[in-house]
Amino acid sequence: MDSVDAVTPPPAAPLYREGNENLVRLTPEAGGKVRALIAREQQGGFLRIAITGGGCNGLSYKLKFTPEARRGDILVRSAEVPVLVDSKTALYLKGTVLDYSNKLIAGGFKFTNPNAKASCSCGESFSV
Repeated sequence: MDSVDAVTPPPAAPLYREGNENLVRLTPEAGGKVRALIAREQQGGFLRIAITGGGCNGLSYKLKFTPEARRGDILVRSAEVPVLVDSKTALYLKGTVLDYSNKLIAGGFKFTNPNAKASCSCGESFSV
């Protein structure tokens, strides 16, 4: 009788890969606000930044909290916040800074994206 060698399966590939702030960077103000919102909302410990079609200029930024990464995500740790970006969004986001202002007029989160050729006045959509 032949013996069958036990085959050890290869280790599972990680869901995400590590990125750095060259992809996206949160200012200290944005990081503080996101950490406070994560604690308040309790929807998950990651901030997901996505870019979708839509808005006045064709592409829109989307922010949401999520409890886990998806296969192919890029994880960037910035301003003490774990940020997830999918690989398609990463193409449009490289070099972007996310800031936050609590001013009554023109306050909120603001993206500064060096890849945007045009942006709407509210800062929520852009074109490349």
